[in-house]
Amino acid sequence: MKTLPPLAPLSARPLLSVVVPSYNQGAFIRQTIESCLAQDYRPIEIVVVDGASTDGTVAVLESFAGQPEVRWVSEPDAGVVDAVNKGLARARGEIAVIQSSDDFFLPGCFSAVAEGFRTHPAAGLVFGDVERVDADGKVAFSPRQPRFSLARLLARELFIYQPAAFFRRELALALGGWNPEIPYVPDVDLWIRLAFHSQVAQLDAVLAACRSHPGQRDKHRQNIYRDYLRMLEISREIPDAPRSLRRAAAAGAAMLKFRYGGPWSDAELTRAAWRALLLRPALLLSPALPKHRLVPGYFALTGLRRKIFGGGAP
Repeated sequence: MKTLPPLAPLSARPLLSVVVPSYNQGAFIRQTIESCLAQDYRPIEIVVVDGASTDGTVAVLESFAGQPEVRWVSEPDAGVVDAVNKGLARARGEIAVIQSSDDFFLPGCFSAVAEGFRTHPAAGLVFGDVERVDADGKVAFSPRQPRFSLARLLARELFIYQPAAFFRRELALALGGWNPEIPYVPDVDLWIRLAFHSQVAQLDAVLAACRSHPGQRDKHRQNIYRDYLRMLEISREIPDAPRSLRRAAAAGAAMLKFRYGGPWSDAELTRAAWRALLLRPALLLSPALPKHRLVPGYFALTGLRRKIFGGGAP
């Protein structure tokens, strides 16, 4: 595993860079930018890298001409990974965050993050919770996470949501930024690499809102499943990690079948559940593992029960 030099001390008030990759999100990007400008922390910069949108995005960006904290470019690119890496290279901040152009930050987010880095000077990554909102910004639910550990991250017991993940920009660049080989999971890959090379601090705070709407990339379930497995295959850190972390990563690959990929038969999902549990017994106490999947034929038995006692097929 590549050894990196220790993190340099942060400035008293470090510049915070928000990198916003964008393509045809004109309906949402104004709220994204305004949620940055409304923060009570300074200094900040907002670097929008738009992939030559054909909707009203450019007109929205032009409306911020009087805001010196907003810089943007609209030009063809090779996709979101290319846009993010361009943005990270053009940014100047010691701390950075990658914000989707359809999500937004909540009040007090940047101040909480700056304090998190101040109290955890060895942290390369500071993250918090998010709210899930619909296309209109109405809160659908607020997922909460268990306490962070690298094993939990690898085993998919815990998720680090991109809008609530802030990191040392120079460290991310030293690690290569987002990997174009895995365009559907480059954020997860970066969090894992940062966690191997630095400390991670988890804040007990809701920092951002993740918007759910029909055009999202996270609807591409099979592509995400494919790239996640590829991420594990090409990792430089996991093969040299302690056995417990390697087993956690293998358990996470099995757990992936419950969220992405497929379609899987009930028997395949039962085998995946048992494989995950045998690799990481701690999953027995985690809500991330659907315990009913450990029962062979669970849905067949449930269907039979409904026919007998419920008066019809499920």
